[in-house]
Formats: sequence, C-alpha cells, structure tokens
Amino acid sequence: MTYSLELRNLRKSFGKTDIIRGVDLAVTAGERIAIIGPNGAGKSTLFNLISGRLTPSSGEVLLNGQRIDGMKPYEINRMGLSRSFQITNIFPKLTVFENLRCGVLWSLGYKYTFLRFLSNLDDANERTEELIRQIGLEKKRDVHAVNLTYAEQRALEIGVTIAGGASVILLDEPTAGMSKTETSHFIALIKHVTVGKTLLTVEHDMGVVFGLADKIAVVVYGEVIAFDTPAAVRANARVQEAYLGSAVADAQGAGH
Repeated sequence: MTYSLELRNLRKSFGKTDIIRGVDLAVTAGERIAIIGPNGAGKSTLFNLISGRLTPSSGEVLLNGQRIDGMKPYEINRMGLSRSFQITNIFPKLTVFENLRCGVLWSLGYKYTFLRFLSNLDDANERTEELIRQIGLEKKRDVHAVNLTYAEQRALEIGVTIAGGASVILLDEPTAGMSKTETSHFIALIKHVTVGKTLLTVEHDMGVVFGLADKIAVVVYGEVIAFDTPAAVRANARVQEAYLGSAVADAQGAGH
C-alpha cells in the first residue's frame, strides 16, 4: 500500500543526544493527524525532518511512495508537501493578494516572472482571488499583511501554505495565541481549506486536537507511544500516564 506520508524508523541525533528515536508512522491520503506530546518531545524536530529543514540521522521519509529524506525544502514542496510555522511567516509589506499570489505562481508553471507582467497572468490572479475567498479575507484583499490582526495573519499563512496546491499540509501550532472564539473559527477554516488533503498538525490545545483530528500520534521523548483514533487515545492508560492526564478528561467533558 502506498501512503500519503510514511516515516520508517526515523531517527535524529544531535551529537550524543537522541531527539527522534525510531519513529514509524503511516498516514493515508485525506487523513487529519494531530501530533501531540509534552514540550521537548521532538514534535517540531519531526516536522523539520519531514519538511527537509533537517536531515535524518537514519531512517526514511516517503511522500506518496517516494523518498524525500535528505532533499531540500523547496524540492519537497514542489513534490506536494507544504508547511506553516509556529511564528507567522508572511511578507509584511505585501498585501494579502500579493502574499497569496507569490504562493500560487510556481504551481502554475511561472518560474521567474518580472513584476510588471503579473497583472496579465489571469490564471494566477483568478486562483489568488479564490484563495482569498477560501480564507475569508475578501475585505482585507488590498491591506498590507503587517496591518492585519494576529488571527488574520495566521489565516493568511494558511492560505500561502495551501496556495501551491500541495496534497500534504503540515501546520505547526496553528491556533497558538488565539482566543476561544478565534480558535473555533480557525478550526472550521482548517477543515474547509484542507478538504481532500492530508493534514498533520502539531497542537497543544486538546479541544482543537479532539475537534479536528481523525487520528492522534502521541510523541514522548522522541518516540510515538500511541497512534490511534481520538477515542482510543482518550482511553489509553499509557498516554494518560505519560502526557495527557486530566487534559483528556477536560477535553472529553467539553465535548458533551
């Protein structure tokens, strides 16, 4: 079986310190996976290994059946994987429209295009307008990114992340720093823009995790100790002992 994303005995060490210790994970197309674990568990390192920002010490990363471990991030992106970051990563002096169009151009075959010609690229402009509608920023189309609210900047980054048409999306703590109202809106936005795509997200908010994920991977000390449905993870004694504890009960109670 070919998985959308597969990790095989993935390991990463820094000197004598083992950070990722033999992770195996197989994600089918269209699944939404939440990666959770205590601080220092290796979640961000895992994302960096998948997206090419770090090279594994050993093991394999496969995207749609093709090995990508050791490739550069832009090469992996062009193969259909895109990610966001904990810290908002957009062009502050460009408008919402311009930020999104930057993400669209390469996917449509425009390699290096002089700015004076961009207004004539009807397909790129139409795709950009569609993205603006998807992320709900129509009224902010011509506003510079630096002048958006925090939640709007995060929505814009989601738009840039999906702009290239990637089939696998990695979101690193997408709701961090948001109010409950903003978080609720953002969960709905993520579900909407990732329909038909494979999603992996690192998230600490258990309400977000249990409200968004089809499956949950629990990472503790660089190892995946559980990978199952939210219901099974709630009931997993080892997970509760190692990480979740009362957070599971709180999230479970919030769902009733």
